[in-house]
Amino acid sequence: MRTAISPLHLLHPRSLGDALRLLRAEGPLVPLAGCTDVYVGLNFGTLDDTRFLDIWHLEGLRGIERREGVLRIGALTTYTDIIASPLVRRHLPMLVSAAREIGAIQIQNRGTIGGNISNGSPAGDTLPVLAVSEALVELRSLDWTRKVPFASFFTGYRKNVMRPDELITAIEIPTVEGVQFFRKVGTRAAQSISKVVIAGVRAAHPRISFGSVAPTVIRVPRTEAALAAGASMPDAQRILQTEIAPIDDIRSTAAYRRRVAANLLADFWAGTD
Repeated sequence: MRTAISPLHLLHPRSLGDALRLLRAEGPLVPLAGCTDVYVGLNFGTLDDTRFLDIWHLEGLRGIERREGVLRIGALTTYTDIIASPLVRRHLPMLVSAAREIGAIQIQNRGTIGGNISNGSPAGDTLPVLAVSEALVELRSLDWTRKVPFASFFTGYRKNVMRPDELITAIEIPTVEGVQFFRKVGTRAAQSISKVVIAGVRAAHPRISFGSVAPTVIRVPRTEAALAAGASMPDAQRILQTEIAPIDDIRSTAAYRRRVAANLLADFWAGTD
């Protein structure tokens, strides 16, 4: 079993271009920024990787701006940055709510939104928000920049469409019309992994996403369509049960997650904060 004192190699790029060149020439490399997830694996000896790329100091990957109705958040933007941003509070308050419930202050100061995406945990608190926001994930390599719809980014449990020589550089979020909703259910409000997490937009055509109920964060399109068509809440909850696939694990049971997901759906549609 690998431990935290096993031989490790860390490269320090001077710029984004240098980082992309190293990914191409020296890869595979695991990018490191806030390290709030990677260090856990290193500490427990469960991480197979030994070669890393330190991108924490690449200031060009930080920052929040809004242009032509699109909110652009740099991949290295921390949860603290998100919480403090007037732009995010005004245009995407559910992302602020999610950021406030991620760990303690120390984690919020180090953890990054790009890291939450690349880590790909189905319990990632920001991921349902990005799903219902219909965000784009910007990926860069030496040769191209491409923007992947968030709905197409994950291909399985902790798997995604990124190529070995690509970095997440930013997330772009169009204007969200409707009332935004976020709720996390865990052992505690923060400093715990979610048992179930939901984000939603209440509108004529609602958008709803859940975390911790499937191998990846998911939208529930049949439930969305039922609510848009005027279905009763019990009917919508029954449809929801066909779209989620929670499991038993050390944090909770599948049966509990199903019940909580149904209750959160009712809270979302009733506008209960």
